[in-house]
Amino acid sequence: MDNLSIVLRIKSIKTEVPDTKSFVLDSVDSKPLVYKSGQFLTLLFKHNNGEEVRRSYSISSSPLLSEPLTITVKKIPNGEFSRKLVDHAKEGDLLNSIGASGLFVLPDSYDRHLLFCFLAAGSGITPIFSQIKSILYGSESSVILIYSNKNAFSTIFLNEILRLKDVFKERFMLELLFSESAPLTEGRLSQGVLDQLAQKYNLYKDDHILFYLCGPNAYMRMINIKLRAEGVRSDHIKKELFIVDAPLYQLPEPPERKAYPVTIHYKGETFTIQVKYPISILETAKKHGKALPYSCETGQCGTCAAICSTGNVWMRYNEVLGEHALAEGYVLTCTGYPIGGPVELTI
Repeated sequence: MDNLSIVLRIKSIKTEVPDTKSFVLDSVDSKPLVYKSGQFLTLLFKHNNGEEVRRSYSISSSPLLSEPLTITVKKIPNGEFSRKLVDHAKEGDLLNSIGASGLFVLPDSYDRHLLFCFLAAGSGITPIFSQIKSILYGSESSVILIYSNKNAFSTIFLNEILRLKDVFKERFMLELLFSESAPLTEGRLSQGVLDQLAQKYNLYKDDHILFYLCGPNAYMRMINIKLRAEGVRSDHIKKELFIVDAPLYQLPEPPERKAYPVTIHYKGETFTIQVKYPISILETAKKHGKALPYSCETGQCGTCAAICSTGNVWMRYNEVLGEHALAEGYVLTCTGYPIGGPVELTI
């Protein structure tokens, strides 16, 4: 593990549903790990051959409530490391992490007139659960949660969510959809069901609503297409991808393929590397032994995001940076390449 990793100890484990557990973590050096609601924790593992592998798990605790750092992990079929955690991890085990990251976060500030609409399916509730707690306890804003599952038995955090509904009756609107319930047309979220809920809560007409989506990629794609077709602004829709998919289209080629110097400022260190397509900024840094933050390496999680202060970075794929982040100069180093001249980045 690199010298930038954080060592965390599993303090306690709770079974949420049969294939999902929550892990309460504390830092071995007693320094609290700083994070925002909606972010994930990237853990470092090793294959038997010694190769390092990174896996990210959403944080379900709320920093606003000073809850102990907690990640919630669903066991994925053929998922080597999620199975290790859910089936074999025990209290006292040590985990290595590069810390919290992710752009699926709440606005830095907002007033009571802003309405948050969360759409979650299955384990997609994990980051959203943290956000809902932070909003309800930390502001006067209202929340709508549209939460899809097979049945009540498989619904993560069901009892906790029902308790929140009981405490915040006036500000927390809850819609539970169970696909195994009859009729199926009402139990599974579709464009038709979304239209019904939109009419009930005036979702398409109100410009003071922020949408947060988390679940299977096809589920989020359907919702995003529907919201955009109904006129919802793209910067009012945030998405969190759990499973990295291959892009649905042929990836573009860069406008040029020249090598340019890229200067990177990270954790008090500054270094310069020569980057040339097809080797990305991140991959080039790794080849030079520089330990930069990353997780998916495909432009879909945002862990590798940096701010570009000089020059231009062309990204071959970007599924996570929205218009606002791009306007602020954010780029992805895992799919980014310098074009037109030297580049300077701060991570």
